[in-house]
Amino acid sequence: MTDGSRTLRSVLDNVSRVLIGKRHEVELALIGLASEGHLLIEDVPGVGKTMLAKSLAKSIGCTFRRIQFTPDLLPSDVTGVSIYNQKTGEFEFRPGPIIAQIVLADEINRATPKTQSAMLESMEERHLTVDGVTHALPAPFMVMATQNPIEYEGTFPLPEAQLDRFIMRVHLGYPARDDEVAVLESQTLSHPIEDIGQVVSADDLIATQHQVRQVRVDPLIRRYIVDIVAATRSHPDVYLGASPRGSLALFRTSQAAALLAGRDYVIPDDTKALVETVLAHRVIMNPSARVRNLQSSAVLQELIQTVAVPGTRVPA
Repeated sequence: MTDGSRTLRSVLDNVSRVLIGKRHEVELALIGLASEGHLLIEDVPGVGKTMLAKSLAKSIGCTFRRIQFTPDLLPSDVTGVSIYNQKTGEFEFRPGPIIAQIVLADEINRATPKTQSAMLESMEERHLTVDGVTHALPAPFMVMATQNPIEYEGTFPLPEAQLDRFIMRVHLGYPARDDEVAVLESQTLSHPIEDIGQVVSADDLIATQHQVRQVRVDPLIRRYIVDIVAATRSHPDVYLGASPRGSLALFRTSQAAALLAGRDYVIPDDTKALVETVLAHRVIMNPSARVRNLQSSAVLQELIQTVAVPGTRVPA
């Protein structure tokens, strides 16, 4: 097992003590973090979205900030603002909560599009510009945004350009009965997040992110990734398929998944397991498909079955 794999496994075991019964979802979050991407967590309130972000930050020793998105939130409330100092006669930059290593954007779809757009530069360029001055963001940097999928009143749907910035979309879901009982027992005296500590350093995580890029991806698997993404663009039920950014996201997360599994090479199963999580929020269905309530996840599952996997024989 490589150093990067040990780092990810240590964080996985630590966070799983807080999110009981959600090991697979924690794995997906770690894959996103190791891929240097951002995470969109879409689920109902109370299933542990905030705890996932907090426990990740605490396990790695990263700075953590939480932004509660509301309709009256301004872009400067996110990025920061320059204030005139009467003593020095100069403007001083007061950083906003976006300048942290792990940022929880809670209920991001409650803010106006103007405020949502304040996140785009930070998420893509890893820096922000205020009053013409560029400020670098700390490394590692990850935005974990949450939204409630069933509550539409007073919300502003995320534009496709912003959805495309998230490397994957994760659903936590309700816990199983025994897991929910275990949650009650674990919080009898205190919350488990108070008992977990730092298990790796931010430098360890940065080294792991560099190691992810060194995981070998065979040219056949690279073509397989491109074929899956290209198939979303030609499917009759799809209005807009995934972009080349989607191909890169599937490529990078496949590398991270292989490293988490203790391998220095990607296998087709790594990619297949991530197709829906990485691409579903990037695919826009056409009107007739929406009338039939056909979801993008169903189309992607179909493509997994139809796109030829490297190394398999094509039927005569």
